[in-house]
Order: sequence, then C-alpha cells, then structure tokens
Amino acid sequence: MKVHFTRGEGKSAQVVEAAAGDNLLRVAQAAGMPLEGTCEGQMACSTCHVIVDAEWFGRLPEATEEEEDMLDLAAGVRRTSRLSCQITLDESLDGLTVAIPPESQDMSR
Repeated sequence: MKVHFTRGEGKSAQVVEAAAGDNLLRVAQAAGMPLEGTCEGQMACSTCHVIVDAEWFGRLPEATEEEEDMLDLAAGVRRTSRLSCQITLDESLDGLTVAIPPESQDMSR
C-alpha cells in the first residue's frame, strides 16, 4: 500500500510503501519525515501531528477524547488534524495523503 506525504504547503510530495498494520508515525519516521513522536505513541505529546487530506479524513476512525486533547496543544492544527501515532494503516487507507505541518520539526535528529 502507498502513503503520500506532502510538505511545504503541498509543494513537495513523497510516496512511501507501507503494509497493513503499520503505524503511520513509524512509516513517516522511516521515510525521513520531521515527526518527532516524543512520547512514542502514548498520547502524551503532539509532536506527531499531521493534517489528513479532506478526502481521506472521513475514512479514519474517530479521534478519541484523549487524542483531541493532545491536538489542542499542537501547532498549526486544522479541522482534519490527527496524531499519526493513532493511525493504524489498513487496505482501506491505500493511497492515504497527509501533510506534515510547516511547524513540525524533529528535534531528535
């Protein structure tokens, strides 16, 4: 399956191969995207915030209240924002397109 990452207001795109069951944060990090994921998927931060393309947003399971609370702390949040650590890929998400917010940077690199 493929995941499309865009950066810089959609000007550059990278298509990455992923497998069903993969976590979107781990796929993004393996592709060199600047998503820190400081809490390693424990929903104690918002450093893996992505903006899901509107076409795909409704196909994702709804965010939990805990995820919504963490998104309140993220920079550049939009209506279709999600924490990438909370998205498990499956075949229905083949072609998923997400944007890396311009504010994102991985301080661990």
